[in-house]
Amino acid sequence: MNNKMNNKTKNTKDKIEGKIVLAYSGGLDTSIIIPWLKNNYNLEVIACCINVGQDDNMEEVEKKAISSGASKIYIENVTEEFLNDYVFKALKAGAKYEDKYLLGTALARPLMAKKLVEVAHKENAKYICHGCTGKGNDQVRFEVGIASFDPTIQIIAPWREWDIESREDAIDYANANGIKLSVTKEKIYSRDQNIWHISHEGGDIEDLANEHKEEDFYQMVTPPKLCKDQEEYVEIEFLKGIPIAVNNKKLSSVDLVLELNKIAGQNGVGIIDIVENRLVGMKSRGIYETPGGTVLYKAIEELESICLDKDTIAFKKTLSLKYAELTYNGLWFTPIRKAMDSFIQTLSENVTGKVKLKLYKGSMKVAGKSSPLALYDQEVSSFGASDLYNHHDAEGFIKIFSLPTKINKLTQ
Repeated sequence: MNNKMNNKTKNTKDKIEGKIVLAYSGGLDTSIIIPWLKNNYNLEVIACCINVGQDDNMEEVEKKAISSGASKIYIENVTEEFLNDYVFKALKAGAKYEDKYLLGTALARPLMAKKLVEVAHKENAKYICHGCTGKGNDQVRFEVGIASFDPTIQIIAPWREWDIESREDAIDYANANGIKLSVTKEKIYSRDQNIWHISHEGGDIEDLANEHKEEDFYQMVTPPKLCKDQEEYVEIEFLKGIPIAVNNKKLSSVDLVLELNKIAGQNGVGIIDIVENRLVGMKSRGIYETPGGTVLYKAIEELESICLDKDTIAFKKTLSLKYAELTYNGLWFTPIRKAMDSFIQTLSENVTGKVKLKLYKGSMKVAGKSSPLALYDQEVSSFGASDLYNHHDAEGFIKIFSLPTKINKLTQ
């Protein structure tokens, strides 16, 4: 296998030189890419680990990158930017891909692409490398994002070049090059984590007949059967569509999501097991943990139900699907997405208030909601008399509303 890979690139090896910035996580794929690049190209490898809140020891990640052959590593902590400028925009938009996936990975990739270009410019590097597979969505997201900032940068994507065909092959290559790994052939799942979620793919769950094993998978969420046998209430406050407080405590975006991850996670909330349609044309199965995000989406939907009018809610649903699709497909840095943000910002002006949820062993129930800008009027909506609504007016309304139905029947 190694000889094949070396022969495959030896004709270009002498033609390419300089620096290459590698999107580095310290996981299986990016760990073996460093020695592979050094074996196959005359390039100085500069690792760039973009921290969007993943639960990694960054000192260990730095040591691993250097020991694997990188000349330098950048650790870019952009967790707050990730939440404020990407996640919360998608939250306000109600973006859920295929009405299920809360876009944890898809939202992080545009920001990562932006930071990779910034490091490449700082280092005067003409090349950027990523470890995305040739079957995945992320290769598109990274490369479209990079092109949005610098179309002249050239991409090297090892999974589209080398002869490694599986994660098992990748583990063998790592072992042959002395790269330490946490993943094994027994637990070979591909995972991507940030402050918003963690995804699990590959391994035995590729067989749709297999139930995923809760104890083997969950890292942010407690399996419901192991949760405490007691309900827990959580109240979230929003200001113009942005979450600002949990249980009457004002928090920064990072602390707020961490707090909700903890509360929702310990109550078993935030798991989906779905088959989604990938951008590159195939279906794939993923197990996603998004505890805090699941609670936030439920809360803002409930708040919007009392703050937005009927036509706005209906129109927003179509926009939400489009917003999610653009994000999933890596088209974040586009005029249409920016234009949709402007529309969403306008309708979110009235999305202010509080929502209380009751969490219990994986379930969520609305336990109350209020807003100073609510369109719900208890006096009008109740069965009693109201100055704004006269029961007798309904008779004339029904006659006019039913007129087309009557005419249609009479002409048959």
